[in-house]
Amino acid sequence: MPQEPLVIEDLLGAKTGQRILRLTGPIIINNLFDLQARMRANKTQILILDFTGVPYIDSAGVGALVGAYITHQRDGRKLFLVGASQRIHNTLMVTHVEQFFQFFPTLGDAEQAVPEALAWTKPPTS
Repeated sequence: MPQEPLVIEDLLGAKTGQRILRLTGPIIINNLFDLQARMRANKTQILILDFTGVPYIDSAGVGALVGAYITHQRDGRKLFLVGASQRIHNTLMVTHVEQFFQFFPTLGDAEQAVPEALAWTKPPTS
């Protein structure tokens, strides 16, 4: 059975401090290493993963997402998931990690949330 590729478009976000990785194809152990490297290399305040074109994710993909979440949280940054199907949601629920992620139905919804998320991550001023 031939493995389906994962196509990754690396895009600047519409707003400052935002980067978008538009994903097309399944996220599975055989094709996730480029995605992992890009998520690790990202240093923007908000990374948006566009899952609109992702039909499914395996446990290795879930692990990669959790790793990205931990890195972003540790550094005070945000990770948004856009357009995740019910199948993706179910996979994240079954693995008990869904609560780690902020989900948005569309890229526009995620982009609108950017100012609020950035304000939330800034330390309070005295």
